[in-house]
Amino acid sequence: MQSEVFGLFPIPVMRIAGALDPALVGGLVEHFTVQAQQANNTSPNLTHTAMLHPGDSPLLVEAAQQLTPRVSEFGALLFGEQMGWSLKEMWVNVMDHGGYQAMHNHANSFISGVVYLTPIHPDSRTVFMKSPGGTEFSFKNDHKGIAVGPYNAERWISPQPEPGDLVLFPSYLMHAVPHNTAGRRITMPFNAIPASLDSWGYRIGFSG
Repeated sequence: MQSEVFGLFPIPVMRIAGALDPALVGGLVEHFTVQAQQANNTSPNLTHTAMLHPGDSPLLVEAAQQLTPRVSEFGALLFGEQMGWSLKEMWVNVMDHGGYQAMHNHANSFISGVVYLTPIHPDSRTVFMKSPGGTEFSFKNDHKGIAVGPYNAERWISPQPEPGDLVLFPSYLMHAVPHNTAGRRITMPFNAIPASLDSWGYRIGFSG
């Protein structure tokens, strides 16, 4: 008798190497690092810029032009068709040695992304986590002898990124950054929304 395993309703995470070209990455670092003056609530060694929009800078306009087709490609995985998408907001995070980002997700958006602007130490890669409110058994089998796989793991560590790389994920997906044990870590997260969603004639429009 042959058994089959079906991975039901997987959550997609898309990685695009070199989504932004090196010249643009360098310009974003130079221009926005000095603007990252807002303190973070969870870590004194993490600061960020104000919420930015593509029209706030020619650099962001260029970044949005390079990122939006990728967002549209990922959106087709989530909603089953190519739609118009716009970047709702963007910001730059500057994490110094010892900084970290607590577990969180992004509200009022559908797709979120992180563009890595500097080299990242392997210990401070973005970590995606199973939602603490997920549907699962109340008992656990968790010890050093278990084999961790996609059906019992509680977190997934993203691949080692290079400057210019992009990771896209559904905005509801919980994620965090462990303590940074190396030099300055700079990223540009963003949130995106579709022009509209249509459920059998019930149409909802969104604006950035």
